[in-house]
Amino acid sequence: MSQQPHDAGDHGSPTHEVHEGPIKTPSQLVWTVVASFVVPVIIIILLVQNVTTRPGTGAGSEGLGEQAVASRIQPVGTVEIRDASGPAVLKTGEQVYTAQCAACHGSGAAGAPKLGDAGAWAARLKTGYDALLGSALKGKGAMAAQGGGEHSELEIGRAVVYMANQSGGKLDEPKAPAAAASAPK
Repeated sequence: MSQQPHDAGDHGSPTHEVHEGPIKTPSQLVWTVVASFVVPVIIIILLVQNVTTRPGTGAGSEGLGEQAVASRIQPVGTVEIRDASGPAVLKTGEQVYTAQCAACHGSGAAGAPKLGDAGAWAARLKTGYDALLGSALKGKGAMAAQGGGEHSELEIGRAVVYMANQSGGKLDEPKAPAAAASAPK
């Protein structure tokens, strides 16, 4: 008996199946090759166009918005030039108290003695005007220094006297310094 070559997938069957792909002609091969290059290039172009035409903000973030950028680059401080001879119209003690002091001294916040509370002011009044003014200008406890701010030292002094007198004190209101004498001729 002669032996015939045996194919592993044959299993003894005398017929072989021919496996053919979907491309049967050379023109189909050319179109397949062209499409395999052209279709991905078109997809890439469309994706790039889609990405570059969208607005530039991040997802869920307004960090690049006009307001966000403006708030990040705003000036840290400002320079205010004042007349060295003092303001033309000084504010009264009550005006300064209302604008600057009432937030804490009106409600007693952070341990501040309330306006009109004679008991809370009694020990403070014994220290005198200069000590009270010094505490106001330099700060004391939770109270921040008031000197060098929006109001002049004289205006802060007037507010100190206003609060002290409303709380049982008998302090004299500080007077504005006399205008500088004219220079000798």
